[in-house]
Amino acid sequence: MKTYRITELARAVGLSRSALLHYDRIGLLSASDRSRADYRIYTERDRRRLERICQYRAAGLPLADIRALLDVPGRPAARVLEKRLRQTNDEIGALRGQQRLLASLLRVAGKKIPPAVDKDMWVSMLKAAGVSPQSMERWHQEFERRAPRDHHGFLASLGLPEAEIARIRAFSARP
Repeated sequence: MKTYRITELARAVGLSRSALLHYDRIGLLSASDRSRADYRIYTERDRRRLERICQYRAAGLPLADIRALLDVPGRPAARVLEKRLRQTNDEIGALRGQQRLLASLLRVAGKKIPPAVDKDMWVSMLKAAGVSPQSMERWHQEFERRAPRDHHGFLASLGLPEAEIARIRAFSARP
């Protein structure tokens, strides 16, 4: 059976030795054994637990939640993960709001903001999804019919010049 000393295990999963010492101090990951020289000895089972800890940390879970998930038999992991997903969605929404505010402040300052998704990327994504040119035209027509101002705003967000926006909206307005 493969065993690891603390530095070996830390390197194997891409953490620092001090992180493993911290996990030991808080009872999240303790060595399965000690050598005669009192070095920590970790097993494959310990490594698998540490890999789960790393996965949960990468998902943004706090150490207390990770400990509860790993140590309390029958703890419904889905509930903890769903809570973190909701928090992440809230954080993304807040960041998008900040992004819009920053972009508007830069526009006020006269700076041109490159779009996150431009026309070429948008069209290539639609094509990759199997959307035909005729379906793209119908999509524009429906968007123009239902929300003309939002259609204009969407086209502008792709970085299109006003002349091209006007052309697209004109053909989209046709029955």
